[in-house]
Amino acid sequence: MAPFLVFSTVSVNRPNSLVPGDVIVPELLLQSKPDRICVMRLSAIGDTCHALAVIRRLQDNWPDAHITWIIGKTEASLMADIPDIRFVIFDKARGRAAYRDVRNALRGQRFDVALCMHASLRANLLIRSLPADIRLGFDRARAKDLQWLFTNRRIDAAQGEHAMEAMMAFATAIGADSKALRWDIPIAAADQSFADGYRAPGKRLVVISACSSQRARNYRDWRIENYAAVISHLESEHDARVLLTGGPTAKEKDYGAALSEASRADNLVGQSTLQQLAALIRTADLVICPDSGPAHMATALGTPVIGLYATSNPDRTGPYNSRKYTINRYPDAIRTYLGKNVDAVHWGQRVRHPDAMDLIQLSDVIEKVDLFFDDRAN
Repeated sequence: MAPFLVFSTVSVNRPNSLVPGDVIVPELLLQSKPDRICVMRLSAIGDTCHALAVIRRLQDNWPDAHITWIIGKTEASLMADIPDIRFVIFDKARGRAAYRDVRNALRGQRFDVALCMHASLRANLLIRSLPADIRLGFDRARAKDLQWLFTNRRIDAAQGEHAMEAMMAFATAIGADSKALRWDIPIAAADQSFADGYRAPGKRLVVISACSSQRARNYRDWRIENYAAVISHLESEHDARVLLTGGPTAKEKDYGAALSEASRADNLVGQSTLQQLAALIRTADLVICPDSGPAHMATALGTPVIGLYATSNPDRTGPYNSRKYTINRYPDAIRTYLGKNVDAVHWGQRVRHPDAMDLIQLSDVIEKVDLFFDDRAN
């Protein structure tokens, strides 16, 4: 079989490692079509949606390739029914035992290449246990938590990429041709039936997932009174039924309760599984949310998104196929709270200020809602 003419930078001295100061020469990354591929992306929900698009591109290029995906336990609950992918679960709650679980699951296997698409301390510690001669990681600038010490090949450096494009570079690096994006997440009949129960005849269905993840200083939540006004507009002007969704945390439940009291929306916060949420999103006409997993789930499931972005850059983490409907107050937040122009901060800079989301005006969201339904009508 003719070799793939895919080049990579590798060490002359030690072909399975990159050491600072080594002489760098071009080498074929893969000598033939890959038969066995390992993908490592543990979390979060949005990033695993990006990773699935990469895997689909690999499958479209090499339908006979065997693909193993090392993935987090929560994320696997959304993905694990996908056929033709072997899932190895990394359950971080098990601590050190989680690493042993992965090693045991991979014992006796050998991969042509491991795509290490997750750069974090927890993920990096897994890399050395991956039975692959080629362990492809991010370029040095994006190899967080010293990932470059654990990998032996790197994707090309790039500036200003969306997170989806950064991950897709792994497929390009091993010779996968560009294909149309697809995800094809299967929805079980019971979950689809659950979602169909909220579809009212003749009404549009809109899902609002108001809260983002609960990480410290992760200021992405818009005001309850603003969401309530948007819900009122959706109901009165667009004959929509609105569902509130979210996880089971106390913050999300409190937010959902307050918002349901201030509106006529159906409150499903903390009352659906991840698979049921996926079915609701696929059934909906529209999703409204901040920078969070549901934005990328909606992209993967083919549902348009109105994304509310001020503290993070939608050009990097926005809903990939809904840029037209995404509200971008990130440049305003950079100027207001960091005193800089957006071009002067590093790619991926976050705005850590609790008032930043107030830069998104009610009129901004209503304008996007009207634009979306006008486009749908035409």
